[in-house]
Amino acid sequence: MERRKICIITGSRAEYGLLYWLMKEINMDEELELILIATGSHLSPEFGLTYKEIERDGFIINSKIEMIVSSDTPIGIAKSIGLGVISFAEAFDRLTPDIIVLLGDRYEMLAAAQAALVLKVPVAHIHGGEKTEGAIDESIRHAVTKMSQLHFVAADDYRRRVIQLGEPPQRVFQVGAMGIDQLMQTSRLSRDEFEKSVGFRLGKLNFLVTYHPVTLHRDGNEKVMSELLSALNEFPEVKIIFTKPNADAEGRILSQMIDQYVEENTLRAISVTNMGQLRYMSALSHVDVVIGNSSSGIYEAPFFYKPTVNIGDRQKGRLKGATIIDCSETANDISKSIHLALSKSFQDEIANAVYLFGEGNSSKKIKEVLKNTDLIGIVQKDFYDLQKEEYV
Repeated sequence: MERRKICIITGSRAEYGLLYWLMKEINMDEELELILIATGSHLSPEFGLTYKEIERDGFIINSKIEMIVSSDTPIGIAKSIGLGVISFAEAFDRLTPDIIVLLGDRYEMLAAAQAALVLKVPVAHIHGGEKTEGAIDESIRHAVTKMSQLHFVAADDYRRRVIQLGEPPQRVFQVGAMGIDQLMQTSRLSRDEFEKSVGFRLGKLNFLVTYHPVTLHRDGNEKVMSELLSALNEFPEVKIIFTKPNADAEGRILSQMIDQYVEENTLRAISVTNMGQLRYMSALSHVDVVIGNSSSGIYEAPFFYKPTVNIGDRQKGRLKGATIIDCSETANDISKSIHLALSKSFQDEIANAVYLFGEGNSSKKIKEVLKNTDLIGIVQKDFYDLQKEEYV
């Protein structure tokens, strides 16, 4: 009996961490064959050549697809998508996967979905139905949903939204957030081990800061970063760990601003291009506040009951638990929100916060569906119409 070939595509360090345990589940199943494609920032020296981390973890990369052009402008990103469609089409034709697994809303996934659509290869999409109104990711995510046949979502609200887009309810599975598997199954570094791994001594209070470009921003990401750095200056006693922005438009200028800030504050700040999942999850457990606009502040930080100061609209529309403090992009509002996050009253309030995104084991649930779903004729699907505005 031929093994079912499941092709997982990863284009960034964060996404790989979420997919890690699913890849392990597939590898351990004798009836399945894992096909792995690495693309995007994994192959970029600027972002740390993180495909090497995948190989160190024991996975075989079946295809490396170069699709990032030497530009982080909107035109450069658009060209990268076009290059990706061509390259993914060639890879799918050569590797002949039975089904392709895509996670999230990055432009690399859009390119892969387009190629799979035309080649009539089924697609399973993870983390659909969510909203990020401040970024083009919002449109990409919903577009990938419509090009996919199986859907794995993190919450009931997201399941209803995917069905609202016309997807058959029997193909939409609520499995919880992927990051919880990583948090529950990966041992973390002690404080001393973490400090040695990054070459930086933590203080009494510590911030973890990640600010990604907002791709639909009207005023410019550079201005927001200036406001953020100005707010951080109001906490001179706090140690700061920056993680670098992703490979979106304007990401490079933000990285340069972070580097300059660290150079001017060498005793209290560091920046890390590629922290990796072990160090990142360890950092979450040791810092006092998570600051920025990364989805990890929404999904992973609440697992540790850590407050998140969520800046601007990049995560607007996502479900948010009690640990999240939304704020505007001004230095004054960011500073006020950090003070609130550090306050005893807020710390007491979130001590028993309810986690919104499942209890783990998402990877096993997804693997079982990928393994047992009949794929014959699955690419042809009906549009599911809602009846009297009710969701099934």
